[in-house]
Amino acid sequence: MLFYKDSAISYYRFGTGPKLVVCFHGYGEDAEAFEFLTKYDDNQHTFISIDLPFHGQTAWNEDLSFTINDLQQIIETIPELKNSRPILLGFCLGGRVALSLYQAMAAQIEKIILLAPDGLKINFWYWLSTQTWIGNKLFVFTMKHPGWFFGMLKIFNKVGIVNASILKFVNYYIGDPGARQLLYQRWIVLRKLKPDISIIKSFITKYKTMVRLLYGMHDRIILPVRGKRFKKRIEEQCTLTVIHSGHQVLHEKHAKEIIEALKF
Repeated sequence: MLFYKDSAISYYRFGTGPKLVVCFHGYGEDAEAFEFLTKYDDNQHTFISIDLPFHGQTAWNEDLSFTINDLQQIIETIPELKNSRPILLGFCLGGRVALSLYQAMAAQIEKIILLAPDGLKINFWYWLSTQTWIGNKLFVFTMKHPGWFFGMLKIFNKVGIVNASILKFVNYYIGDPGARQLLYQRWIVLRKLKPDISIIKSFITKYKTMVRLLYGMHDRIILPVRGKRFKKRIEEQCTLTVIHSGHQVLHEKHAKEIIEALKF
């Protein structure tokens, strides 16, 4: 646990290897999600895994805003990460966080590993809900009265606009009032982490940063095609692997592929 402004930031240290890996978990998960990697790592890495605001044990007591400057200062407060060139490892939402951090300090990053990452494409609903005034008002209303939204999604599902996986995903995360409150807080607090893909790709080329992308073959939430588009014009630095998985790429049954990406 470390203290930043009026907040308490929870983070975990796994492993004792010489190479440092900074880990960012997915939506609704926590920093412990990466612990299983140490069983397969042969003491090659030390994993520093951070609970994001409104996740895990982190108590975020600032306003509903978490900036890249906040993240950098937190990173610099962790003793092991001072004067280091870590690897960044991010899953889903954590991929967007990792990309944002890379954009801010590209010269200090050794490698990026992204597992079914958010952030390579702007999600229209997220943009509308967090970046526009009218969208945010609609977001607040929907979190209080979600019935209309569920009804719309069911219609979209019937006509093939929204697949069943997304319908199930949405129902899971806004099915009860507590989950909806957390959804609002989590979406809004991280709204300023907006990686600029063109800048990131220019930095990847400039600093010859190696990037490893892992996607699930059966993922219906974040499709591998996003990684294929991202890889264009940075093929020398970027590899993409599609594994037999759904969206939950960060899972012990995929440890071998994740560890290979870290070592390659």
